[in-house]
Amino acid sequence: MTGNDNIRLICRIYNKPFNLIRDYVEDFAQLGKFLSEPVRTYSAGMRARLNFALSLAVDFDCYLIDEIITVGDQRFQQRSYEELFVRRADRCLILASHSPEVVRAYCSRALVLHRGRGKIFEDLELALAIYGDL
Repeated sequence: MTGNDNIRLICRIYNKPFNLIRDYVEDFAQLGKFLSEPVRTYSAGMRARLNFALSLAVDFDCYLIDEIITVGDQRFQQRSYEELFVRRADRCLILASHSPEVVRAYCSRALVLHRGRGKIFEDLELALAIYGDL
């Protein structure tokens, strides 16, 4: 399966035009000719770029992401930040992270999960302290 095959799949699932989604993914992921290559030949970073671009190619009201915003080079991280926190500032974003630095940098509140139960904290430092004690 190639990068373009993945794009076709997303287009079919969400009933979006292939050219529109492909153009977005090409621009954001910057994989060039590799979109026509099998994904199994991609490096981990290339796969992350493709998957992140695919996840942003369709507009949603809420995004659930992991620490993908911390992968790639500085330019890719900046583009990811702009795309998620500036262009989509009006959307809900749930970020899963084990990193206190990421939580402090991107979050306004935290949900700490322990033994299948969760508690929401407005105070990030308190949440991080409790998480660190688990």
